Amino acid sequence: MYSIIKTNSENKAFQQLVIELDKELAIRDGDEHAFYDQFNKITTIKHVILVLEEDKAVGCGALKEYNTDTMEIKRMYVPLDKRGQGIASLILQALESWAKELGYSKCILETGVNQPEAIGLYKKNSYKVIPNYRQYAGMVNSVCFQKALKYKIE
Repeated sequence: MYSIIKTNSENKAFQQLVIELDKELAIRDGDEHAFYDQFNKITTIKHVILVLEEDKAVGCGALKEYNTDTMEIKRMYVPLDKRGQGIASLILQALESWAKELGYSKCILETGVNQPEAIGLYKKNSYKVIPNYRQYAGMVNSVCFQKALKYKIE
């Protein structure tokens, strides 16, 4: 059974997962890793989701404000031995829910062409490809996505 906690970038388990993520991305991104890495610092992230399995962190994701109505999803990661179990979708749903609670109407994100599993995850979770934004404009190895957050009418 998984539990989901809200935390921030000071959480040690989150920091450890990000170290693992960065090692994997250094291999996948190759020569472009330094470019992408500069946009993925975690020192001031206020909104982090951790998925725990028996008190062990088995996945993470974060939100960073992009503009007044949009949150950017950052630092999504599930260790290789835990992939394929729905953890990443749980993280995305928790991040989207949190963004809605905070009053945002959409989420955007960037991933890479060398991360086909991530691309599949975002498409499966109703994210649509958009033109590459800001620092990713013109980067042929970047794929950017967006999802409008739906609010329940009660």
